[in-house]
Amino acid sequence: MEASVEQLVYVREDEYTVARMSADGEPDFVATGRALAGVQPGETLRIFGEWGRHPRYGRRFAVSGCERIVPSSVRAIRIYLGSGLIRGIGPRLAYAIVDHFGEATLKVIDSEPERLTEVVNIGPLRQAQIVQAWQEQKAIAALMVTLQGLGVSPLLAAKIYQVFGQDADEVLATDPYRLIGRVRGIAFRIADKIALQSGVPERSPQRVKAALLDRLEAAGSRDGHCFVPVPALVRETAELIEQDQDLVRPMIDALVADRRVVVEAAPGQPGQAVAYAKHVHGREAALTEQLTRLMRARSTLPLRSFPDDPGLHEDQQAAVNMALTSTVSIITGGPGCGKSHTVKAIATTVRAAGGTVTLTAPTGKAAKRLSELTGLPAMTIHRMLARLPDPDPETLFDETPSQADLIVVDEASMLDLHLATRLVAAVPSGSHLLLIGDGDQLPSIGPGDVLADLLRVEAVPRVQLTHVFRQAGGSGIIDAAHRIRAGRLPVRTAGGGFWFEELDDPAQVARRVAHLAMVAIPRKQNVEPGQVQVLCPMRKGETGATALGRLIQDQLNPAADDKPEHWSGASVFRVGDRVMPIRNNYDKGVFNGETATVTAVVQEERAIEILTDDGERVRYGFDELDDLTHAYAISVHRSQGSEYPFVVAPIVAESGGVMLRRKLLYTLVTRAKAWVVLVGQREALELAVHRIGQRRNTGLARRLALALEG
Repeated sequence: MEASVEQLVYVREDEYTVARMSADGEPDFVATGRALAGVQPGETLRIFGEWGRHPRYGRRFAVSGCERIVPSSVRAIRIYLGSGLIRGIGPRLAYAIVDHFGEATLKVIDSEPERLTEVVNIGPLRQAQIVQAWQEQKAIAALMVTLQGLGVSPLLAAKIYQVFGQDADEVLATDPYRLIGRVRGIAFRIADKIALQSGVPERSPQRVKAALLDRLEAAGSRDGHCFVPVPALVRETAELIEQDQDLVRPMIDALVADRRVVVEAAPGQPGQAVAYAKHVHGREAALTEQLTRLMRARSTLPLRSFPDDPGLHEDQQAAVNMALTSTVSIITGGPGCGKSHTVKAIATTVRAAGGTVTLTAPTGKAAKRLSELTGLPAMTIHRMLARLPDPDPETLFDETPSQADLIVVDEASMLDLHLATRLVAAVPSGSHLLLIGDGDQLPSIGPGDVLADLLRVEAVPRVQLTHVFRQAGGSGIIDAAHRIRAGRLPVRTAGGGFWFEELDDPAQVARRVAHLAMVAIPRKQNVEPGQVQVLCPMRKGETGATALGRLIQDQLNPAADDKPEHWSGASVFRVGDRVMPIRNNYDKGVFNGETATVTAVVQEERAIEILTDDGERVRYGFDELDDLTHAYAISVHRSQGSEYPFVVAPIVAESGGVMLRRKLLYTLVTRAKAWVVLVGQREALELAVHRIGQRRNTGLARRLALALEG
């Protein structure tokens, strides 16, 4: 039958879709099936399938196949245009256009678009906007058909069009491997499926090179490695494309000749070779060069003496003296060891001598926390690198904060190779760079392990703060953190703050975590649910961030007829949702790790509006929603640099517990300020405490040590 999509009710991760539909001669009904993947409210479909009855939800149409068709009836055209599918047309304007042109409406838009100005409130500017949006929608619909024919998710069509525009069809037909790394959601397997369907030979050099580059990029994005040993790269690539290793080896040389890969001797292993993606190798070499420049420069800090501060512990005083005498230095220490107080003492000393100081951190939340703890202004590294004046008129920053006499970087464990390279290159010779971090926390999400690498270079000055101050020593969170870093199980203490609740079944664990976050803790502590953050070691699975986040979203912010929403893949964005940008966007002024609330879903403009916790209003187009994630439950990695009053987390060995390791558990526990509650399996908790985790493949420590010796 032919039917119009009225509303998306539910979309599962595997693209199984539930939609409310309408058709002439039929009462509104519910259609279900994976064949509906990617459909949007307002579209008209020709659907194939059969009627059935669900024991709980009643009469349903199980869709086995569907085709997108141009709506023909006045009612269907009005639904189509009023749905927001065509940017610039809302429900009121849709009624006006259809009332004027009737069943010929879509023919007019397609073939005689100049006639749109006959409708009241449509001038030349709005007419041009509508025509452009109409052409884009047609192109995306055609791409969806192409992708379905190739056995690939039609949800990728809009993303492909966003990157390649009118060239999308040509890319799919001639070089699908260009999609890798440029279109979010497309890695080698999907591009390869398209390529093989398009006739690319299984043993073609083009295919092998793409697979090699994919394995290098995956090693960085998945495991944080900067390089891969050549034998492992050959083996993994051969397995990926199901070909002999003899076919793969020569293609590494070809990529070296193409200047896309660098091969060099393995650090400390003569005779062994490792492979870098060209851009990663370049950043590692550049960071080495810039650090060497800073460390060899003569200090320009305007200080002549370093008086002792009786309010500091002896290791804090040693840290102050080091930071004031060394152009590059590191202060490390666990929670409660006085890192922030030490930073304040250093900054105060420099300013008292007439020097300038910039306090920075990788994320907005970390910068805000640093400012609160020190009582001094702080900014994100991204803002510093953009050389933007701070918006606060009371600020003590220069207009070019990267030119300060002392630059302090908190949460330095979060620095990946890319950000660290940009940061260090911006620091002028003679200025002091002080990194503050906790070496027991998780490393960066991106490739590299910068803080750990610098700590492995003996020539880099460092002080480790080990004294736990009395006021912090009574915290169950601090005690649990120090037990975990020592390889011991955390326990409940008289001071409170830490609790482990043992449950074995993952489904029960998920329900209990959600109840604690939404009901039990808010009721007992007399706080709003928004002050309780769910952190998950994994993203997938019953206790993963995706499933738990959706469970909590459906309880705290359920769908309602009067609540605007928009489905993007398997995620639904509703007014009132808590969200988090997961990529830096300099144009919008938002950065990874900030939190915000959805304040509007503007169908006519195909956009949602968010209000950040810092009070900034930002708009995201529907085609940009991959840059946002819901914040009801987030991964531990996403929580780095943030603190929350209350933290609840599932601890289960789903999928072998591959993410459970000591640094992850330590980072999780130290995100809480008042209480952290772990729910799950005792054996999973023991696994997390005792598993050290894999060291990242990086060459920075060796490069820097050699450079400083030379």
